[in-house]
Amino acid sequence: MITDEIRYQLLKAIEDNPNASQRELAACLGVSLGKTNYCIKELVKKGLVKAGNFTANPNKGAYTYLLTPHGIKEKAQVTVRFLQRKMDEYEEIKREIARLKLEVHRTDVSSEIL
Repeated sequence: MITDEIRYQLLKAIEDNPNASQRELAACLGVSLGKTNYCIKELVKKGLVKAGNFTANPNKGAYTYLLTPHGIKEKAQVTVRFLQRKMDEYEEIKREIARLKLEVHRTDVSSEIL
């Protein structure tokens, strides 16, 4: 199963650089080459990405990855979900900071921190 975060990052990376190798995509995502290969295969299987090998290319192993119309729609949907999760995390961090500030203020340990 591909998480929304990896799906978002991979679809965005492919959209931004369709000629990137799997090794470059893996480095961009901060995941292993094997995981990148697996994720790309899953995206191709689901019809989100089309992989093309061009025989005129001297590097016969070079692929171009393109988002399909379905992939573009999926990227938009996963972007909304990813953004909502990050916004929720941001709000939780703000609440935690407020709680910690209150705790520091109550104990009057040090006002130099704030």
